[in-house]
Amino acid sequence: MGALDSLREFSFLTWLRERRESRKLILLIVFIALLLDNMLLTVVVPIIPSYLYTMDDEAVLSTPTSPPSPPSSTFQSIVSLYDNFTYETSGLLSTPRPLAPSTAIAPASASASALAPANATGPDCHKGDKQLLNENVKVGLLFASKATVQLITNPFIGPLTNRIGYQIPMFAGFCIMFLSTIMFAFSKSYTLLFLARSLQGVGSSCSSVAGMGMLASVYTDDEERGNAIGIALGGLAMGVLVGPPFGSVMYEFVGKTAPFLILAVLAVLDGALQLFILQPSKVEPESQTGTPLLTLMKDPYILIAAGSICFANMAIAMLEPALPIWMMETMCPRKWQLGVAFIPASVSYLIGTHIFGVMAHKMGRWLCSLIGMLLVGVSILCVPFAKDIYGLILPNFGVGFAIGMVDSSMMPIMGYLVDLRHVSVYGSVYAIADVAFCMGFALGPSAGGAIARSIGFPALMTIIGIIDILYAPLCYFLRSPPAREEKMAILSDSNCSMKTRSYSMQGTSYQMGDDFETESDE
Repeated sequence: MGALDSLREFSFLTWLRERRESRKLILLIVFIALLLDNMLLTVVVPIIPSYLYTMDDEAVLSTPTSPPSPPSSTFQSIVSLYDNFTYETSGLLSTPRPLAPSTAIAPASASASALAPANATGPDCHKGDKQLLNENVKVGLLFASKATVQLITNPFIGPLTNRIGYQIPMFAGFCIMFLSTIMFAFSKSYTLLFLARSLQGVGSSCSSVAGMGMLASVYTDDEERGNAIGIALGGLAMGVLVGPPFGSVMYEFVGKTAPFLILAVLAVLDGALQLFILQPSKVEPESQTGTPLLTLMKDPYILIAAGSICFANMAIAMLEPALPIWMMETMCPRKWQLGVAFIPASVSYLIGTHIFGVMAHKMGRWLCSLIGMLLVGVSILCVPFAKDIYGLILPNFGVGFAIGMVDSSMMPIMGYLVDLRHVSVYGSVYAIADVAFCMGFALGPSAGGAIARSIGFPALMTIIGIIDILYAPLCYFLRSPPAREEKMAILSDSNCSMKTRSYSMQGTSYQMGDDFETESDE
């Protein structure tokens, strides 16, 4: 029996070791982490505007008012609920007077509609409600807090992964996200919701930087890396797809707490998978010293790629807080419709990342990103022309599809630029990519809320649409970025024992290994 048990233990350890070395399993872990992170990111989109509006409205209604002053005349009016007459009394005399048709007492079943505003068409209609304009700023700041904190945290997480590896930051991201989810579930004040959203930024920074860096390190071929990052971005897309409708439906029919508790349970399962496969207690630093973060930030090609990520995602970041409020002002939607409106963008983002994760390598990632930026701008300009929720389908589909084109092109380019022009250590460059992503989601809601309040939602969409269109031509500079001179010397050294990696960008191919650089014209 002892020998059999030892054999079983040996077989299990061998299987476990093989699983830990499996690139597909690492890709699955990153996929799930991005899925849950972005579900939490977007599940609040339909919940928070309506929840904060309800909180503020209840606060206004609960404010005590001064008692009515006594009548100045001795005459008093008494409304009869029996015969719809008004009896004016003075002392012991009472004179019946029929009510006017407009002031007649309605039946009990119609009392609720009689008290509704004249321009309302349902319980969810807030047309002409000035309080909604004030919600723009509060919702925008709350949404932006996550990206702002993530923006501050990223420069520290990138170099940290170079020193201790990707496993520990990845697991730390899960722990922080779980805590943030529990806080969202039970927070009943704006301050606690703001704190939960900010805390999520720290967890997202750990998960996204470590996850993308891990993928870039295990998928060394440029085409394979592009495909893997496209699949991982599919997890991000699914989170964005499922989050808003899941949150809106659960919020209307179950309550605010339920969607966050379900996400917390899913996060625990993801944490167990990470603990089993990644062994986050084990420190695994990079074998070579990476390029300093500031040096990477001075690289103009990295900055252009980061700018594309920033401005493309800023479009959807401005939509998230402003579109539900604009819909409440103009369309009188049900609560569940506030989240369903984002489904076309989420579905098309999922389609775009899967299609162009493969196609972008063939057609040229610079061209894919350029077309995507133009399409984002045109689609955003069309959003304010929608008159109902159905009119939002096509513009939102275009926005999501175009952002999928940009993200699936620019994320692999970040790793490619580091391989071509710097040291092949990826934590810092994906910290920059995440900083660009976060800048879009920090500036978008915060500035967008204030702009929507001051000059209106259509003007806000016009501004960001024009910015995306004007930025698009800069992607042309990524067509054939030059390698650094010292990097070319390393690539041309016949005695170099560097691991072979193949890269191709629009007619120029580089062989990193024992072969010299070659130029090929297609």
